[in-house]
Amino acid sequence: MKIVIQRVTKASVTIEGEKVANIKTGLLILLGIVNEDSQDDIKWLTNKVVNLRIFGDENGVMNKSVKDVEGDIIIVSQFTLHASTKKGNRPSYIKAAKPDIAIPLYESFVKQLEVDLGKRIQTGEFGADMKVELLNDGPVTIIIDSKNRE
Repeated sequence: MKIVIQRVTKASVTIEGEKVANIKTGLLILLGIVNEDSQDDIKWLTNKVVNLRIFGDENGVMNKSVKDVEGDIIIVSQFTLHASTKKGNRPSYIKAAKPDIAIPLYESFVKQLEVDLGKRIQTGEFGADMKVELLNDGPVTIIIDSKNRE
């Protein structure tokens, strides 16, 4: 499971002209899933997300988590995070999990993050053509892969 976390001052997701998610201070998370991902990956990543200290404290030092600042989160499914560009110019998405595996893991990730954060998480729609807007704060962008827990 791979995520791209972006600290934002605002973010939204629009599908077919309708805004389905909208937050102010918080995180926009792009989530990519592979067949080998499990509940263990979900628990490890959601714990990392809610406790990652990437928001400024009173001295401007990144010392607070999204939970500390009572921020919101949008999660967007993103199979292209597992693109292979090794050969040729057309990315291969063979590593990305198919919907029958990815959707239950995606939904489980959202639910676990809601438990860990203690509030509702907003989402895009799995498989939809989404328009994602954000104002990256910092900019702060972090990539975490649950298969590489260094």
